Amino acid sequence: MSFTMTSKDYVAYINIAAKKIHDNGEYISKLDATTGDGDHWANINMGFENLVAAGPEMETMPMCDVFKKIGMLMMSKIGGSSGVLYGGAYMAAGKAIAGKETIDSKDLCLALDTMVNDMMTRGKAQPGYKTMIDSLYPAVQAYKACLERGDSDADTMAAVKKAAIDGAEETKKMEAVKGRASYQANKGVGHLDPGAVTMSYQLECLCDYVTANLL
Repeated sequence: MSFTMTSKDYVAYINIAAKKIHDNGEYISKLDATTGDGDHWANINMGFENLVAAGPEMETMPMCDVFKKIGMLMMSKIGGSSGVLYGGAYMAAGKAIAGKETIDSKDLCLALDTMVNDMMTRGKAQPGYKTMIDSLYPAVQAYKACLERGDSDADTMAAVKKAAIDGAEETKKMEAVKGRASYQANKGVGHLDPGAVTMSYQLECLCDYVTANLL
């Protein structure tokens, strides 16, 4: 029996993810100062602050519209490439689950799969480029594999969370193909990608929320 996620659930998850991102500001900023422009945390944190503020409104919406609203807010409130990538991905996910008042596990997997594909197309990036995709892509692959095997929701969430965290950790070994790190002599090797880390935070919080509240 799959879980059912409502708009209130998704807003509750957003609040948890926002706090985790906020609380790790110094760490993320240090990562980004080493490999990027140094503004990733400020941008992503600003975006999530705006999502939290819009939470009461989003709680009243169908899930498909929540995703579209998040996409529009992220597109307008997050600076740099992250805003375009997150915004476009969430809007694409909203279309993928069109008409859905609530979503189940398969819908959530579809939404995340749509998001990563939109990010790869829009950002002209692939897994291994040392970006946020390196956390989201393996998480989605793990999710799809669990659904195909018929794994329990608890095992599925654990696998998705692990894949997201491990994916972010793998960026330490990668040479950057995109962004400022790609212009460095060592291509950022030896350092985590901050975008992958903040993506892993979101997926970790999402899986933990589902496990603690919906299963």
